[in-house]
Amino acid sequence: MFRFTIRRLILAVPTLIFISFVIFAVLDLAPADPTANLPLTIPPEVRQQIRESLGLGEPFHIRYLKWLQQFFINEPINLVERMTGYEFAGSEERLRLRSWATRSPIVDLIAERMPQTLIVVGMAYLVGILIAVPIGVISAYRQYSWFDQFGTLFSMIGFSVPTFFTGLLLIIIFSVQLQWLPSIYDTTHRITDWDSFVYQVKQMIMPVMVLGLFNASQISRFMRASMLDNLSQDYVRTARAKGMKEQVVLLVHVLRNSLIPVVTVLALGVPQIFGGAIITEQIFRVNGLGQLLIVGIQGADIPLVQTLTFIFAILIVLFNLIADILYGILDPRIRYD
Repeated sequence: MFRFTIRRLILAVPTLIFISFVIFAVLDLAPADPTANLPLTIPPEVRQQIRESLGLGEPFHIRYLKWLQQFFINEPINLVERMTGYEFAGSEERLRLRSWATRSPIVDLIAERMPQTLIVVGMAYLVGILIAVPIGVISAYRQYSWFDQFGTLFSMIGFSVPTFFTGLLLIIIFSVQLQWLPSIYDTTHRITDWDSFVYQVKQMIMPVMVLGLFNASQISRFMRASMLDNLSQDYVRTARAKGMKEQVVLLVHVLRNSLIPVVTVLALGVPQIFGGAIITEQIFRVNGLGQLLIVGIQGADIPLVQTLTFIFAILIVLFNLIADILYGILDPRIRYD
């Protein structure tokens, strides 16, 4: 398993480099002008000077190599310096990834927004798993029962209805009509006492439930299908014939084997939920990575969009590796070495 992990990590390097080239090339070819929002009274030669100061006067391959250096070398070194307090040579001359709009380091902007996104996305994914796994297990064990029919209806509705519609519907019901929950997520809120903790829970309920129910609807269908496939296997009949309790057969043997294909959905769903969080953050005004990406797109902030998109690609490659490792943990028959 260790050698397999090392091989996959080594293979991930050229994969990520290729992905970075595609992302950089596609966004670089986009008709985006960082001076488009400036006043029309600015002379053309001044606009050209601004573009050259942002590095747009250099050839494509030079800008791409500088972006790679800043992302893979300069920013990790800056992170180590911040964590350890030790300064490496040339720290003042080291170029950083900077936003065209604010001229602030992009990594610092991401670090400011990351906690809000992780709180909402992480809690939503946990809620989705806690809802989906029991529904999938019970639906498979009681196939064609009223619970199974309800689970199928729940999955169809949750997967078919987009998150922006669900979010607006919850705002109308719980914020406008009932006035139970706040419609806007206050990212500046700090927990200092019990009342502030209750308010934090209230403002998290709607965005977490919107994302959680969307993911639960998909995961529960995979869980049900995998459970049905394993319930008809010979080892289940053998375990029952030996006199094992039904709970042990279901929750120990069948559930463990059924989780193997579901792990793929869970692992690869983590980067996808960030995409869903982009819409949800816009609806509830969560000042997270999704809001930052939308602002970058609207303002033609190409370096910001490139960096965030590439981070999402890294998450996909990383969680794909985690899924492969979990296969070997769940099923002892799977060996990579």
